[in-house]
Amino acid sequence: MPELLEVKNLSVSFFTPAGEVHAVRDVSFSLKAGQVLALVGESGCGKSVLCRSVMKLLPRTAKIKSGSILVNGADITHYQERDMHKLRGKLFSMVFQDPMTSLNPAMSIGAQIGEAVRVHRPRLSREALRAKVLELMALVGIDRPEDRIDLYPHHFSGGMCQRAVLAIALAGNPAILFADEPTTALDVTIQAQILDLFRDIQRRLGTATVFVTHDLGVVARVADRVAVMYAGKIVETGTAEEIFYDPRHPYTWGLLRSLPALSKGRDSLYAIPGMPPTLVNPPRGDAFACRNEFALAIDYQEEPPMFQVTDTHYAATWLLDPRAPAITPPVGGGS
Repeated sequence: MPELLEVKNLSVSFFTPAGEVHAVRDVSFSLKAGQVLALVGESGCGKSVLCRSVMKLLPRTAKIKSGSILVNGADITHYQERDMHKLRGKLFSMVFQDPMTSLNPAMSIGAQIGEAVRVHRPRLSREALRAKVLELMALVGIDRPEDRIDLYPHHFSGGMCQRAVLAIALAGNPAILFADEPTTALDVTIQAQILDLFRDIQRRLGTATVFVTHDLGVVARVADRVAVMYAGKIVETGTAEEIFYDPRHPYTWGLLRSLPALSKGRDSLYAIPGMPPTLVNPPRGDAFACRNEFALAIDYQEEPPMFQVTDTHYAATWLLDPRAPAITPPVGGGS
């Protein structure tokens, strides 16, 4: 199956009064049609910036310094706004974190979904437009859409608003959907429903999805493949099974140990010690070294390459070097 999206050696920086912030550093990944790729990591590791870079939704202070972005084999790295405007919504679309800030409180839900539909199908009659809006509302699980099409966002719960935002994102039938922590602002009982909805829609429509989250528990529910990000770089990538049952990077170990399910019977949740480094001046060597209880001397000197574990599993850690001492991982089944 050909690659729908290919990002190669992408580096993105923000130029601020404090200096250049290296937000995304030499990142490469690919996505096939119908796949769900989860980008996982702590806040500030570059997940959202990476997605916004692909869609060219970066502020003026940001710049793509190097690398390429290919969609269906076409290089869109240097596309101007007028070119990107033709792609957004139709080729790829995005669902943002907080649905309440994504919706216009002065417009009805139906009008906002209809507005997104009309951008891509301007010649639809009023009757056909209404039918399409009702179809999208039903698709995302809004019950009794005929009764709710004229309601406003304040009439909807957070979960219902997120369903409406998803309907807007799907209005152009995009091939790629970016979901930027879409469950963070929701109650935990609603989160599971929204995650199941994303997975159901992905299977029904065949939409490729990049799911951004800091919660590995979310990943288990939706992802086919996982890319773990730290300090602007992808440090481990593999199938969901490989990341959960055979993790190889110490940062991935820390994220998994932080899951409540692995802390049953303990007095407190595990927390990775320390804080992520500032990306104004990224540290020498492995950026995770100062927080890594298994760090080697070389971690403070040289940045590790991506070591291959299997055909689909790679990790950037010196612990995978044949010369490294044997370490028993605190989680998973790897060695």
